Amino acid sequence: MSFMLTEFENTRIAFEYRSDKELKHARFLFSSMSSSALTKVGMKLTSLAIALRLPVNGIIKHTLFDHFCGGETMEEAAGTAAMLGKYGIGTILDYGVEGKESEEDFDKAVPEFIKAIEYAASSKNIPFISLKLTGFAYFALLEKIHSRQTLTADEEAAWKRVYGRIDSICKAAATNNIMVLVDAEESWIQLPVDELTNAMMERYNKTRVIVYNTFQMYRHDRLVYLEESYRDARSKGYLLGAKLVRGAYMEKERVRAAAMNYPSPIQPNKEATDKDYDEATLFCLERLDGLALFVGTHNEASCLKVAKYMLDNKINGDTDRVYFSQLYGMSDNISFNLSYLGYRVAKYLPYGPVKDVLPYLMRRAQENTSVAGQTGRELLLINKEIRRRKVD
Repeated sequence: MSFMLTEFENTRIAFEYRSDKELKHARFLFSSMSSSALTKVGMKLTSLAIALRLPVNGIIKHTLFDHFCGGETMEEAAGTAAMLGKYGIGTILDYGVEGKESEEDFDKAVPEFIKAIEYAASSKNIPFISLKLTGFAYFALLEKIHSRQTLTADEEAAWKRVYGRIDSICKAAATNNIMVLVDAEESWIQLPVDELTNAMMERYNKTRVIVYNTFQMYRHDRLVYLEESYRDARSKGYLLGAKLVRGAYMEKERVRAAAMNYPSPIQPNKEATDKDYDEATLFCLERLDGLALFVGTHNEASCLKVAKYMLDNKINGDTDRVYFSQLYGMSDNISFNLSYLGYRVAKYLPYGPVKDVLPYLMRRAQENTSVAGQTGRELLLINKEIRRRKVD
């Protein structure tokens, strides 16, 4: 058996779970997002409507939200997860809370995550939960720690509370044997995210990988940092959890670097990002005795390289040391075909109140217009499946 790009062309497998109505809805969404100008105007109008408290939740819910999210509650998300499980696809429960700015909000999020962990433990097809540190800490506090400024006594106490929140979640995850994916953040707050996540890995990744850090390979320093992280884990006697992504904040990073006159942390071009991403996956695949790899990408070529390496080197596709992942509502041709071929796949499934998930939805809309070929590829495959069903 050998792998070719045609492995991801089977739209019958990719869209079997979608009804004709859902496919046409997806076609409408991706057609709309194919226009960058229309998407930008739509994002601005949506943000304005939310700020003015206009009744637009229903519109958002029945368009972007329904396609990219699992529901407004964990119970609704569980229904979507059960549906994915019928096709051999695992789920990453992602409570859509980020950018909160009150201690009350931070504290309220913790039991919601523990509830998700406990539910996941009762379901064999939910191996992961995901969290963002900005759902548990003030952005300004993270900025100050990143820049190595001296914290006040109140800030020190606030940071200890952040540590306690994340530790409570990771402890619950370890107890219930559920894995935690800690998302990456903007480069100017990433240092405290790395340090806290490394501390959680050192505490909970002794015998198996519970906690994963995220490495954004569109940053030119992350391949070196991945290698350093692996050596650090080995020297301290724990297993590294490495979630590899290309990245989600490219435009924001470049604008800030230019405005503040410092060197951009972003790779000079897409080719450099692709090169580092593939080198990072290879680095991990060659060291699976000391780490677990999470391949988070919509890039078909990168997924095929990993799948082929595993096949050529007789690494069982069902190993718990390698997972493939794509976002719910995107790249179903990769997810469902890889699962069909026997690889472990999990879909990111955000859930939560529409207003809380809105920042995530905005990023999805922006990503689909800024990533060259992404929307066109989705539309091509959706149209191919619609035509196939008409013939059949």
